[in-house]
Amino acid sequence: MRVIPVILSGGSGTRLWPLSRAALPKQLLAFGGEHTMIQEAVRRVSPVTAEEPIIICSDAHRFLVAQQMQDCGAHPRAIVLEPEGRNTAPAAAIAGLLASEIDPEAVVVLLPSDHRIADIAKFHLTLQQAILAAHRGWIVTFGITPATPETGYGYIEQGKPIEAHAGLHTVHRFVEKPDAKTAGEYLAKGGYSWNSGMFVFRADVLFEELERHCPDILKGARETLDHSQREQEFIRLDEARFKKIRNISIDYALMEKTDSAAVLPCDIGWSDVGSFSALWALETKNADQNVFHGDVYARETTGSYVHSKNMLTTLVGVKDIVVIATDDAVLVANKSHTQDVKELVDGLKAVKRNEPFDHAVIQRPWGTYQTVDAGQGYQVKRIVVNPGGRLSLQSHGKRAEHWVVVQGEARVTRGDEVFVLRENQSTHIPVGTKHRLENLGSTTLCMIEVQSGLYLGEDDIVRFDDAYGRETAKP
Repeated sequence: MRVIPVILSGGSGTRLWPLSRAALPKQLLAFGGEHTMIQEAVRRVSPVTAEEPIIICSDAHRFLVAQQMQDCGAHPRAIVLEPEGRNTAPAAAIAGLLASEIDPEAVVVLLPSDHRIADIAKFHLTLQQAILAAHRGWIVTFGITPATPETGYGYIEQGKPIEAHAGLHTVHRFVEKPDAKTAGEYLAKGGYSWNSGMFVFRADVLFEELERHCPDILKGARETLDHSQREQEFIRLDEARFKKIRNISIDYALMEKTDSAAVLPCDIGWSDVGSFSALWALETKNADQNVFHGDVYARETTGSYVHSKNMLTTLVGVKDIVVIATDDAVLVANKSHTQDVKELVDGLKAVKRNEPFDHAVIQRPWGTYQTVDAGQGYQVKRIVVNPGGRLSLQSHGKRAEHWVVVQGEARVTRGDEVFVLRENQSTHIPVGTKHRLENLGSTTLCMIEVQSGLYLGEDDIVRFDDAYGRETAKP
C-alpha cells in the first residue's frame, strides 16, 4: 500500500495580519519554533507515510515553498502551482489524480499546512487508523474532540459506529460555524467534533464518489492536469481550465453527499492557529499570563499577546490585548476580537492599501529588497542577494539606478560590459540600459540601490532573460 502525503498551502492567513500577508502567509512563517508551519506539516506526517510529499500551493509562493522544503531536508515529489485558489474539492481531485499515477489504489493523506498539533504520537496513531480505514474504502476525516464551545470552527455530527474500525463513525452531517448558544448545546450533547479539514482516502474511491456526486470537478481536474506544464519539480496547472472548475470545498461537493464519509474523533492537541488569541492559548506564558516575542517591556499587563519586530514596544496598565508591531504596520486589538482581523484587512484592501499584500521586506527567488526611503522622483532600496542568486537581465524605461555594494561581491552586467563590484564600490545604470546583478560568491551580497526618475513603480521593467521562469520579453 502506497501512502502519499499531500500538503495544501493555499491559505492567506488574514486573521494573523500584519505578521501574515498575501505574499508571505502564515503557513510560511514560524510561530514560536524553529520550523515554519508548512515545514512542520511535512515533518509531522513523514514518519507514517514514508513517501515524499506532494505540495499544492499558489504559483506566487513557488520559490518560497521550494526553498523551505530544501531548508528542512524535504524533497517533494512535486510542487503543484495553482494560478488561483479554488478551495479544497479541486485540490483533492488533483491530489488523487497525481497519486494514482504512482499507484491507482494509493491512499492520499490530504493535510492543510497551517495547523498546529501538540500530541504528535497520538496524531501518528490516529493517522494509521485512518489509513487502514481508507484502504478499505472509507473517505475519512479527522474530527477534533471539542474542548470549548468554539464558534470559529465548523462541526461534524457523528453517526453510527463502524464496527470494523474502532473509534470510526459514519458522518451524520456537517454543520456550519454555530453561534455560542448552539456550540454550547453541541458540547453538552456530545457526538460532535470540530471539522479539522484533514482527509484520508484511496485515490480510486475518491474518483468513484466524485463521478457519482460531482463529475464536473473530476472532469475539470483531469483536463487541467492533461494540459499542465511539468517543469522539474513544479507542475504548473493550466490556468484557463483550472479557473473553470467550481470553487467549492470537499465538504460541500462530496462529503455531505457520499455514503463513504467517515469521521474519526480524536484529541491530538490540534489548532488551526486561526487568530492571535489561538496563538496566545498555545504558547508558553509568563507569570502574568502574557506571551511576548521580541523587544517588549510591560508593567501591570496581564493576559496579553505582543509581537514586536525591530522596535521596542511598551505596555502599561492593560489586560487581554494583542499588539503586533512590524516594520510598516501596528495592530492593537482586544483578545476577544482577534477573529475580526479579517474584516479589518478586507477594509484595508477596499481602500487600496498595500499592507495586506506585502511586508516591508519583499521576498524574491534571488533574495529580498526593502524600501528604506522614498520621495518625489527618488527611491532608496536595500537589496540582499543570496549566494548563487541572480536578478533577471532587464531594463527600465523611466528610471535610472545607482548601486553601492556594502557587503559581498557583485557581478554586474551593464549594456555590453560585465564587471565586478566589491565593498564600497558603485556604478550607475542609465535609463533604458540592459542590466543584471548576480552574486556568484558563497556569502550574502548586500547593496543600496538609489532610483531616480519620473516613475518608480515595480511594473517599469522589461525582462530579457530570467533564471526563475518569470515572463520575459518576446524577441
